[in-house]
Amino acid sequence: MKASEIREMDADQIKEKLVELKKELFNLRFQNDVGQLENTATLSSVKKDIARLYTVSKEMNVTI
Repeated sequence: MKASEIREMDADQIKEKLVELKKELFNLRFQNDVGQLENTATLSSVKKDIARLYTVSKEMNVTI
């Protein structure tokens, strides 16, 4: 997900996407601990997407 894509979203969409990515990160961490996660790079990409969402929401003055 690119920052330009996030900037096109409104506040509610950003919040929904943030909740969705946090759930996905939780599941990925669990899979990684159990040993079922094949591609560990997805962990870092999801973390970066979450950080991008926080950054753009801060720029837009959206409270999360």
